[in-house]
Amino acid sequence: MRVGNMVAPGVEREMTEEEKIDAWLPITSSRTAKWWYSTFHNVTAMVGAGVLSLPYAMSNMGWGPGSVIMVLSWCITLYTLWQMVEMHEMVPGKRFDRYHELGQHAFGEKLGLYIVLPQQIVVEVSTCIIYMVTGGKSLQKFHNTVCPSCKDIKLTYFILIFASVHFVLSHLPNFNSISAVSLAAAVMSLVYSTVAWTASIAKGAPANVGYGLRGKNPSENTFNFFNALGDIAFAFAGHNVVLEIQATIPSTPEKPSKKPMWKGVIFAYLVVAICYFPVAGFGYYVFGDKVDDNILMTLQKPAWLIASANMFVFVHVVGGYQIYAMPVFDMMETFLVKKMKFKPSGMLRFTTRTLFVGLTMFIGMTFPFFGGLLGFFGGFALAPTTYYLPCIMWLILKKPQKFSLSWWINWIFIVIGVLLMILAPIGGLRNIILSAKTYKFYQ
Repeated sequence: MRVGNMVAPGVEREMTEEEKIDAWLPITSSRTAKWWYSTFHNVTAMVGAGVLSLPYAMSNMGWGPGSVIMVLSWCITLYTLWQMVEMHEMVPGKRFDRYHELGQHAFGEKLGLYIVLPQQIVVEVSTCIIYMVTGGKSLQKFHNTVCPSCKDIKLTYFILIFASVHFVLSHLPNFNSISAVSLAAAVMSLVYSTVAWTASIAKGAPANVGYGLRGKNPSENTFNFFNALGDIAFAFAGHNVVLEIQATIPSTPEKPSKKPMWKGVIFAYLVVAICYFPVAGFGYYVFGDKVDDNILMTLQKPAWLIASANMFVFVHVVGGYQIYAMPVFDMMETFLVKKMKFKPSGMLRFTTRTLFVGLTMFIGMTFPFFGGLLGFFGGFALAPTTYYLPCIMWLILKKPQKFSLSWWINWIFIVIGVLLMILAPIGGLRNIILSAKTYKFYQ
């Protein structure tokens, strides 16, 4: 936990060893971000691969339940994100720069670490793996669209191409150094979301479109519904990096970081709404129960537009991967330097980051089950850190009056989040098992 040291103007002070390490680590090394950095970092973190699966999620839920859960998720996640922004500097003189540091303040040093850190690691590593698969599939779709007569190339090779970009980008030192990449990614997310729903409208609904649930029996529909919950949870999850993003914004007692951060979040959530609701609604309206788990795979024409959209997705997930990888790099480098007493160096950073990119590439190549992965990880890990952990910490730290409006809201959201965590992985795991039955490794 980093302590803010106030020094009188014009007085020079020798940095402590702890401060020197913090000045090297990626999360705390630069605090010069503007409020709009918060906007595009949050958009990049949230509007990722998940938006393309929303019409598919709707087809597993139907118009009524799907629409309600989409609106509910938007409201709940905006509320819990506000809580985290508020709690970032709730202790005078301290900043909770990392999610697990806030967890330690709420639950205790050891218990907080055990509760938050494993979940955060699972979220960030699994998201990077999913982005490996998404980036590879988008490149493959681009190749197949622009050159339909060309020889088929294995998905494995496209994932390798996507990973090669990160073997370079991953060595950028901190959040602020990837701002240009994140901005490009945020713009691309808005562009390809717009392409997805406008191309769907232009195509028009076919005569035989159906809006019934896509399962063949009630049991299959139930599992599909559970998986769709995970898809939506994945789409709305960006909270795992929100404190790390806020840590890059300067803060003083007169101008706390929560003000510019919240301003950025509001703009980010407006972009989220502009991206998500049209894609989910129009995509489902046009394709009904025949939509794929990635709507760009369903859209075939016009070829140039679909090819462009897939390249936009590729650029976006490049930025998204970096946003989710940076806190992992911070965790690894913190552990090695503070616990294992390694000397902070370029070689240490190069080795750890290269190994991480290689690991996520290998897992992505081995298990590219896009739809099942979204549902499983969306429920298993993203639901707790996004939907209800902030509420639990709020109840512990802010102590709202029992049976007050704040108390009720937090408990209702906790119950919804726990149900999501239990039900969504069931559907996702079933989809992974079904995909695995017919899958050949490294195809």
